[in-house]
Amino acid sequence: MTPTDTASPVLPGRPHFHYAQGQLMVEGLAVQALAHAHGTPLFVYSKAAMLSALAAYQRALAGRPALICYAMKANPNLALLQTFVQAGCGLDIVSGGELERALRVGVSPERIIFSGVGKTRADMRRALQVGIGCFNVESVAELDTLNEVAMQMDLRAPISLRVNPDVDAKTHPYISTGLKGNKFGIAHTEALPCYLHAAQCAGLLIKGIDCHIGSQITETAPFLDAMERVLDLVDTLQAQGIALSHIDFGGGLGIEYQGDTPPQADTLWTALLDRLDRRGHGDKQLVIEPGRSLVGNAGICVTEVLYEKPGPSKNFLIVDAAMNDLPRPAMYQAYHGIVPVRPRAGAGALFDVVGPVCESGDWLGRDRLLSVQSGDLLAVCSTGAYCMSMASQYNSRPRAVEVLVDGSRCHLIREREHHDDLMRGEHLLPTA
Repeated sequence: MTPTDTASPVLPGRPHFHYAQGQLMVEGLAVQALAHAHGTPLFVYSKAAMLSALAAYQRALAGRPALICYAMKANPNLALLQTFVQAGCGLDIVSGGELERALRVGVSPERIIFSGVGKTRADMRRALQVGIGCFNVESVAELDTLNEVAMQMDLRAPISLRVNPDVDAKTHPYISTGLKGNKFGIAHTEALPCYLHAAQCAGLLIKGIDCHIGSQITETAPFLDAMERVLDLVDTLQAQGIALSHIDFGGGLGIEYQGDTPPQADTLWTALLDRLDRRGHGDKQLVIEPGRSLVGNAGICVTEVLYEKPGPSKNFLIVDAAMNDLPRPAMYQAYHGIVPVRPRAGAGALFDVVGPVCESGDWLGRDRLLSVQSGDLLAVCSTGAYCMSMASQYNSRPRAVEVLVDGSRCHLIREREHHDDLMRGEHLLPTA
């Protein structure tokens, strides 16, 4: 995104972020004022953007037996979880820690789906104790362990098997999860014997079938291909006398980062529901687990320009946000739009926007045309998902502050860490 983009009042794909009177606004608040009040780096989320993204799913599924579970790994901040739960969502978790976050915000346990390949016995016991809605089981070994744990507790664990349909989601290989070479799920060719085995386990209660093929998917075809394979398997299971009460199609819908054109959630689900109905399974409960598509474009990271550093082959713009705050560029070579909070006149220059961390991989954007000076503020766009959730304290850098904007109100939802927080729990050796 270049300075000319700021001539448009609204950031592309982000209608709740716009320019007014020469400065970037989030809903009714000026980003510069938020940065002055809370410092930088600063994550700013728009509540309206989150609820608008959710509404597209809710419109598509209106009148259907459906459960939308926000996939909290995208961003697990308690205030964001609370917002989605109050709007009618359940929660999709992948760890014991996420379970505790889910319980903290008051979601009904039966509206929690427990995904992930590495559930521990302690995770299983805690989830059974509170009465979660379903475990998405990803291997035969996990199936047997869960059965053993449930029997020890004199309970039956509600389960779905996560089936790997071997469908190419056409996304980054690190976030593709539905191919036979991925670590996730049970191969669709092995699913029937796994279900027959589960049906013989006294500690298990078969509830459904689950499928999730990846993240940042921008085409409809992979979803339809996966649905066909799952429904073929549902037909086979029913013929074998294994009844399923729900079908879980996961999440994975992409967002706009750099001119991406993913289908809108309501458009996608209109097509998927039509296929579901034509296959004769429209009466079953649907479970879906969107994450990135609910929060990704609802957030920005505000960062201050520290230094301009001209070089013989590259000009560097050094800012106070870094790869520990925004790991996606370093991890996935991902693109995030970078725009000025208060645009300046002038043609600008090409910069690599980099952070202070002592790694050459610490970059936020390459070859960006920007007209800026030291002390200016920049907004890194589409940082609502997989930024703070993956943030670290590398180089002993405190993690950033987070705020949620709701119209003309701003709520502090995570305090900035301090240096004492970096050393909490550590101990010096005893002195002689």
